[in-house]
Amino acid sequence: MDETRGPGTGGAGTQRRGRRIMMSDEEVDAFLREQRTCRVATVSPDGRPHVGALWFAWDGTSLWLYSITRSRRWSDLRKDPRISVVVDSGESYDELRGVELSGSAVFVGEAPRTGEPCPELAEPERIFPVKNFGIEEMPHDGRHAWIRLTPDAVVSWDFRKI
Repeated sequence: MDETRGPGTGGAGTQRRGRRIMMSDEEVDAFLREQRTCRVATVSPDGRPHVGALWFAWDGTSLWLYSITRSRRWSDLRKDPRISVVVDSGESYDELRGVELSGSAVFVGEAPRTGEPCPELAEPERIFPVKNFGIEEMPHDGRHAWIRLTPDAVVSWDFRKI
């Protein structure tokens, strides 16, 4: 059964999993706010996929990735902005749950990020350091910069509902 849905996307994206195991918009939002690590998939110039783990922040509409600017991920996205991200959890089959978000990456702020004023980064830079470092102020190391994914498609699953 298909259903069109996607938090923060105005209903964009197609849910291709059974209605019974998909998360509600509220469950997706809560899940993305509590999880820390995602897997980011990009397309290399030769067409091969590249997947790597990264910490993230979710603001209710967009997923924010703080990536090293000299990484393969960064280079891939500069050439081809298509991106898919999976956030998942669970060990046993009946605990598995997750969200896949896909769309186009947008680079926000200076690269690398030095902390120059950028109103668009106020929310991710408020959320990220508290969630991932347990501190209030965003550290800038001159090696990382921000990538925003406002998803075109969102697919979710929660096997605890089976």
